[in-house]
Amino acid sequence: MALCRWRVMRGLASLGPVSVVVLVLFGFWYLAAVWLNADWARDKAARADVELSFSELVADTLSQDKPKLPAPHQVAVEIWETTAEKKVTSKRSLVYHGWITLSATLLGFGMGTVLGILLAIGIVHNRAMNNSVMPWLITSQTIPILAIAPMIIVVLNSVGLSGLLPKALISTYLSFFPVAVGMVKGLRSPDAMQLDQMRTWSASAAQTFWKLRWPSSMPYLFTSLKIGVAASLVGAIVGELPTGAVAGLGARLLAGSYYGQTVQIWSALISAAVLAACLVGIVGVVQRVTLRRMGMA
Repeated sequence: MALCRWRVMRGLASLGPVSVVVLVLFGFWYLAAVWLNADWARDKAARADVELSFSELVADTLSQDKPKLPAPHQVAVEIWETTAEKKVTSKRSLVYHGWITLSATLLGFGMGTVLGILLAIGIVHNRAMNNSVMPWLITSQTIPILAIAPMIIVVLNSVGLSGLLPKALISTYLSFFPVAVGMVKGLRSPDAMQLDQMRTWSASAAQTFWKLRWPSSMPYLFTSLKIGVAASLVGAIVGELPTGAVAGLGARLLAGSYYGQTVQIWSALISAAVLAACLVGIVGVVQRVTLRRMGMA
């Protein structure tokens, strides 16, 4: 009981600095909103031959319909109205659009994870793959995703593949690299003494892999998965942009940019950030449970 109480107190104490940072960021956000939106407020007042006081100017900058930079409370209201006050099946619901993006993210993340692990195993156990594939893995990440995404979409559409799969493949492209690199590092983490011990026991390559290399790679794998799942979400959103998609968080960003709805753009961005944080948090929970059961935490 005392240990649990101590952990709770430590957790609350750690929230102090985080809260201060968040409050400072919100303060800067409000100041930036007033500064960037002030010109439009003054222009409206000049055309109406009205002089605004400072308080009126601030109030106007924080309540414009299409501000250059929406205030935090405007974004919060937009998120509330498009989540709690809309049916999840509505095309105006962020839950609906978030699910479309999430489905492509999870599919791409799953494929990227499998591909990354398989490549890492091949690189670690095959010298030819290490010398040939590894440089190409690094080179592949120098290609801008915004350049390659339209090509993937067009090629797949030409063979009749559209919808979820093209976006998932773009997510796979972004997520497999951190998994592959992390697993290569993890599978190579056992030192020479441990490998020699396995040889002393006459362990086969498969036994060395499952009993030594694979368990040793788990911390590296989960760290890579956190990066990969966030990259996968970015890939799903980017995959929605060149298609003129009508559903998904990328579609909300497109619609907002077309019609100058900056509040809608920011609400989609914040929703994507929250979704990414939740996915990374889930991976973190699985990591703690897995490593604890393996005696590593």
